[in-house]
Amino acid sequence: MPATDTIVAVATAPGRGGIGIVRLSGPRARAIGETLSGQPLQARQAHHCEFRDADGDLLDSGIALFFVAPHSFTGEDVVELQAHGSPVVMDMLLREACRLGARLARAGEFTERAFLNDRIDLAQAEAIADLIASSTEQGARNASRSLQGEFSRRIDELVAEVTALRVYIEAAIDFPEEEIDFIAEGEVASRLDTIVGHFDAVARQARQGSLVREGMKLVIAGRPNAGKSSLLNALSGQDTAIVTAIEGTTRDILREHIEVDGMPLHIVDTAGLRDSNDVIEQEGVRRARAEMASADRILLVVDGSEAREDFTPQFLWPDGEDQIERPVTVVANKCDLSGVAPQLREQDAYTVLHLSAKTGAGMALLREHLKQCMGYQDANEGAFSARRRHLDALQRARAALDNGRQQLAHAGAAELLAEDLRQCQAHLGEITGAVSSDALLGEIFSSFCIGK
Repeated sequence: MPATDTIVAVATAPGRGGIGIVRLSGPRARAIGETLSGQPLQARQAHHCEFRDADGDLLDSGIALFFVAPHSFTGEDVVELQAHGSPVVMDMLLREACRLGARLARAGEFTERAFLNDRIDLAQAEAIADLIASSTEQGARNASRSLQGEFSRRIDELVAEVTALRVYIEAAIDFPEEEIDFIAEGEVASRLDTIVGHFDAVARQARQGSLVREGMKLVIAGRPNAGKSSLLNALSGQDTAIVTAIEGTTRDILREHIEVDGMPLHIVDTAGLRDSNDVIEQEGVRRARAEMASADRILLVVDGSEAREDFTPQFLWPDGEDQIERPVTVVANKCDLSGVAPQLREQDAYTVLHLSAKTGAGMALLREHLKQCMGYQDANEGAFSARRRHLDALQRARAALDNGRQQLAHAGAAELLAEDLRQCQAHLGEITGAVSSDALLGEIFSSFCIGK
């Protein structure tokens, strides 16, 4: 679906650098590139040239590259102008390109054209944004595998299995005169079970990919002077928070981003929970509660300098402090003073972890505990990047399969099973873009940076 207009944008990151790239895509890309460079451009050849404006004044010298359609990223004629990475030079080249007939690209428009021209599917397009935004090495590797089509290949294999079974069932419906009862023989149920098994394997890997991409939001909360900031520093491996013996040192939210064996951890250190007449401290407590309400897990830090067996809600939560309905791990800090060995144990509705943020004893237990809480498995070679919308689509597709299995088991309703399989196909198609809405595409590509 070739576009009729030509777009232009800076493809390199904002700011100064050794090299800056201006990218053009569309029917006039080659003509604009040749005018700016002053020479004819041959496909896939680097041309050293001088970039000049309409008056012939020198803008900069650099390299021009031309990629002829459809053998380019967007599937259209593409020109890249590589010059010195000055924002002023980039702006002058953009201005001249627009004067020659191009228009400034929208956010993500180059990738959108690649998708619309069937150069990549929707999962691969999203993988580009994930690769650019990756904050961990594992996240970058996962996104790269998705960009190469690993996730899409797994989805296409599921679609092929579902389609084949749907054809098999519809053949049984359309040709009732055949003596063999395809449904009653158990062939369909057996193939359904196989598909479900493959489904679950893909879903498990997708959840791991989503976790590596999104990470875990961990909120450190508790009474003043329990060692919350010391725990933040111990987890992050640096002095992020000020630690003193004075209660209420932390009054605002502190954030730190680290990784645990490839799993991103978004740590939020909060103000101590207590009643106070101090307006600033009251605001800190309000913000702390807001962060706790959206946490994947709360580390509720208590003073564990004295050995005790029970951690009742009355002991854990300050007077008048309602318990937050989020998963909670009680961290009994200062076990170096209590003599209690670092350990993890279950008590009523809580997991209790004895550690010392000061000495580091028990920190390895905490890291393993956090990984287990999120169901994170250490990096594996088959992992790929996935997003929340992918997980939702897989869940809806799996629900359609389950419904079809029930229809088959309880009613032998082949027609209803065929319809459930059709819905399953449609949900899988949402992942790769085989089935998509304009609103979804707009939401996805608008999140990209300009020039990508």
